[in-house]
Amino acid sequence: MTRISAPRRTASLSAQLVDSLRSHIETGGWPVGTRIPPEQALMDELGVGRSTLREAIGALVHLGLLEPRAGDGTYVRSSSELQSVMVRRAGSVERDKVLELRTVLEEYASGAAALRRSEEQLEQLRELLADADEASAGEDPAAATSVDALFHRAVVRASGNDLLIEVYDYLGTALTSSLGGLTWDAGHAEEHARLHRRLVDAIGSRDAGAARAAAAAIVRLTHDHDTTTPRAAEDQ
Repeated sequence: MTRISAPRRTASLSAQLVDSLRSHIETGGWPVGTRIPPEQALMDELGVGRSTLREAIGALVHLGLLEPRAGDGTYVRSSSELQSVMVRRAGSVERDKVLELRTVLEEYASGAAALRRSEEQLEQLRELLADADEASAGEDPAAATSVDALFHRAVVRASGNDLLIEVYDYLGTALTSSLGGLTWDAGHAEEHARLHRRLVDAIGSRDAGAARAAAAAIVRLTHDHDTTTPRAAEDQ
């Protein structure tokens, strides 16, 4: 288990502690969803006073990285303030707007992936495509959604654009939530699978235009199907 870096003794002790704790969270020292150590334990480990620690924890709560839960301690809410802000914002708007954003990101990423992907990344996409076919044939919609999310993240990672990868990772939960709860009939499921195969084929043949078109068609199919489901009607 990695240890938190204790702050240097300067006038900005609280600010240094914020940076230290934030770095600890970003590097996975405290994974998202876990409860941080008790106040006294942190004071003893870091050699800081109660007021300094509380000020730093309060700052991280304000940034959205930590979440206090009455009677249960403080939990890690997200790994960075950018993730917290972006996911919260995406979760507060209509799914149509989330799907529009997903189209922009995935269409560009798919075209870039066709031009930049490695053979190893292409093989991973083919393996995930096979996993998706297997999951869609099962009885667990959540498993199919999970594999689909992994597939699209792999496409984005194959784009080779570090900033795009980071933004997409931050918004991953919000972007894929639009698929949650959808009941795909046989016709839509087959079309969904066909478009994914078309996307992988385009990336494999380094056809950026065809890859962008396939990615846009996948999101469009999701949007069209979403607007016809009972869930979508109930949400309006």
